Amino acid sequence: MAGYTIEKRKTSKGELRYRCTVREHKGEAVVYRESRTFGRQSDAKSWGMQMVTMIERDGIPGAVEPVPTIRELIAMYRNHSAIAPTIGRTKAYCLNLVADCDLAAIQADELTIKDLVDHCQARRKAGASAATIAHDISYLSSVFAAAKPVFNIAVDNKLITEGRKTLNDLKLVGKAQKRTRRPVSDELERIIKGLEKRQEHVTAKIPFTEILNFAILSCMRISEVCKIKWSGVDEKNKAVMVEDRKDPRKKAGNHMLVPLLGEAWEILQRQPKTDELIFPYNGKSVTAGFQRVRKELGIEDLRWHDLRREGACRLFEAGFVIDEVAQVTGHRNINILWQIYTDLFPNRVHAKFERLQQGKSKN
Repeated sequence: MAGYTIEKRKTSKGELRYRCTVREHKGEAVVYRESRTFGRQSDAKSWGMQMVTMIERDGIPGAVEPVPTIRELIAMYRNHSAIAPTIGRTKAYCLNLVADCDLAAIQADELTIKDLVDHCQARRKAGASAATIAHDISYLSSVFAAAKPVFNIAVDNKLITEGRKTLNDLKLVGKAQKRTRRPVSDELERIIKGLEKRQEHVTAKIPFTEILNFAILSCMRISEVCKIKWSGVDEKNKAVMVEDRKDPRKKAGNHMLVPLLGEAWEILQRQPKTDELIFPYNGKSVTAGFQRVRKELGIEDLRWHDLRREGACRLFEAGFVIDEVAQVTGHRNINILWQIYTDLFPNRVHAKFERLQQGKSKN
């Protein structure tokens, strides 16, 4: 705690002087002391007050604040009032994982590219894929990028940016493989029957089958399904507002009015209006129930997120074009939908070309 005292003294000539002494205490010990003498008491008081304010705001003059460890920096980042609400589930999980690794014990300004290489190699040995490890590095980079402007800590993400080339060259990080999994044969029917049994339990509260079918038909992520509100329903256009829809460039404020086609609108309409949310359930609990049933049935490598792709595929198969499908899925990058389309119909362009050629030959 900083404070100041003023002593009145006389010089040998009998003139009054005022000596202001500023002190900073840490417990019983005085860790900083500075004095200055003035001809007027008001000047001494003014200087003392300014010094106390400066110490409380900026710390002891000339003192160097210790740079936190990476673990401490991650904690500061995650707990910041403006940053915390923007951290999604995947990012939070990755940051928690990094905070538990040996890398996190390093002082943030002493991180080296070798440390990053060692971390990535350890993660590979533990079974993590190059794409998963790339998330570690990406999210760690965002923590370092916030250190200087947000926390006034003298580190930045330049080293991590430079280190990515080495990590790429060593193939320790990479892009995720394109996923094409869809429910096949009777997988979806079996899962729905399993979920029906699960929700018939006396303590069950989650309408698993309604949520699953709605997710497929609306192409929404489970996090989106569980946050849409009755206040966002557009009865006239049979649509619902999805707030802060996921987007690589901008999530906050990315609100989209999503059309609910066919049975999706009917499912929404028959939900009880007991909460401001249409589906007032925890998304993690929904996916956990799905995973348990899938495992019990012996269905491998089918994820809840694959249902979003299933919904997009159904729209294409029904004859919708890419920009129409994008209105439902929310994809701003049409290339992603184009990949789904070409996977579904790899020969459609060739077939159309053949029809055009046949038409020309008849003429």
